[in-house]
Amino acid sequence: MTKSEGSKPVVVAEKPIEKNTTILDEEIFHPHTLTALVILLALMFYAATRSNYENTADSIKLGLLAAVACFVFIGMLQFPDGPFVRPSKPIWRAVLSLSVLYQLCLVFLLFLNKDDARQFMKYYDPTLGIQLPERSYAGACDLTKDNVLAQLDIFVIAHALGWFGKSLILRDYWFCWIISIAFELCEYSLEHQLNNFAECWWDHWILDVLVCNWLGIAVGMKFCQYFSVKQYSWVGFKQIKSLRGKAKRAVQQFTPREWTAFEWKTTSTPKNYFGTVLLLIVFLQCELNCFYLKYLLWVPPEHPINTYRLILLFLFALPGARDVYQYISDSNCRRMGPHAWLLIFNIMTETLICLKFAENEFHASAPTVVKVGWSIVFSILFVFFPLWRFVINPVKKDELVKKD
Repeated sequence: MTKSEGSKPVVVAEKPIEKNTTILDEEIFHPHTLTALVILLALMFYAATRSNYENTADSIKLGLLAAVACFVFIGMLQFPDGPFVRPSKPIWRAVLSLSVLYQLCLVFLLFLNKDDARQFMKYYDPTLGIQLPERSYAGACDLTKDNVLAQLDIFVIAHALGWFGKSLILRDYWFCWIISIAFELCEYSLEHQLNNFAECWWDHWILDVLVCNWLGIAVGMKFCQYFSVKQYSWVGFKQIKSLRGKAKRAVQQFTPREWTAFEWKTTSTPKNYFGTVLLLIVFLQCELNCFYLKYLLWVPPEHPINTYRLILLFLFALPGARDVYQYISDSNCRRMGPHAWLLIFNIMTETLICLKFAENEFHASAPTVVKVGWSIVFSILFVFFPLWRFVINPVKKDELVKKD
């Protein structure tokens, strides 16, 4: 194990699974697939015979819910294991199955027309499917106490919690801060399309970046640093004699078995560079999709479905980012893990929905400064810097070894 000072990433070698951990997994999470099949069939028969609704709509909703539950149950038993084993492997298999279901829902939405998609949302909640009033946050931009307090609402807390979650996903200060600033620039660039992106300068850079983002990133990275240096010692329940010790061990089941701090080494190889840059773009797409989906599908910002989506994507991204890191950093890894593959599929399909439904919605063209600015950024990211770093002035392998 190697540690670094300050905010630099910590490299923690993967630890071998302890004997007691294997015993515990066999004790609690032994795959009793046939027993589970019998229980599932019994529950399905009981639910189906006890729920003879005369209302067709209620029967359809119950049937769809049962189909979802059945699919997740199958995924818990039969899907491949991911990079995480705590609190249990079946839970992360269930997350993978939810990612598949979410993807299927997105594909279904993609093949609806815009009006039908908006009305389809009423099947989930009858209050949806109604056009939303436009709201701008740039109405009163004088830096006064009253104007600042007017912008403080529950979304400020949600904003900070969101960056706490992103820190746990990315596990890197610089990566988080780059995304934080890049997203504010995206808001400036797209405020001609969404009034929701029009904010006062102090709202962008003080409330968002210096308060919410900084607080979430700082607390999240403290958690990452704690898990990086924590000594993990897993003991089976049978080896613990006291009731208090057993209870403490049960709580520890919901903490990581081991923690790998991410050191992306972005400029070390072309694979690392393009991998991290594309991951940055996918993260920004995910952030932007949230606002565009709300606008295009007429979902109010305070509606719980937005929270459910964010929770799901957080659960998808935790193992997904670990899969991406493994694929980028391990030269022996030839295939991206299923969590990462499905997460990218989810986000890109959301983007396709936004692009399709955006037709005839946005009539104002992007300002010239926006077009020129992003053209320069992408030219530097994908042409000039890679040419200079990996072709004109490459770093020799022995120099990389010395830096490591």
